[in-house]
Amino acid sequence: MSELTVTAIRLGLLAMLWAFVFSIVGVLRSDLYGARTVARGASRPTPAGAPRPAKRRGPTHLAVVEGHMRGITVPLSEAGVLIGRNPECSLVLSDEFASGRHARVYPEGDQWFIDDLGSTNGTFVGPQRIGEHVPLHEGSRVRIGTTVLEVRK
Repeated sequence: MSELTVTAIRLGLLAMLWAFVFSIVGVLRSDLYGARTVARGASRPTPAGAPRPAKRRGPTHLAVVEGHMRGITVPLSEAGVLIGRNPECSLVLSDEFASGRHARVYPEGDQWFIDDLGSTNGTFVGPQRIGEHVPLHEGSRVRIGTTVLEVRK
């Protein structure tokens, strides 16, 4: 084999190695920081003296009913609830099957919805794997890895 061929093969292998390294870094970054989300129906501040909206009916919190964190509850707030392993999340899971930013629960009108944020292992409501904008009702069970959450009043 000529020296030029060997050099070309070496450079090709080096380029493939760097492409592999960058793809690994991209996967790790998305797992740590999650997919970028755009808030739907972001609430605007109400002017002073304006009537406050009526208290929301329906579910008021998420309760962990199965998994390492059983017994923990998180209130459902107007800003929504971010669920995952990252410290920035409203509900930080100690579940090795959860992504950094795994799912988001948010209100829209009088209804609560959940989005999977591109997690690796998926988010399940009941037996169904979900994507975006899935409605939640009182008693709905959400499974993230080995953790099961229940929507409660």
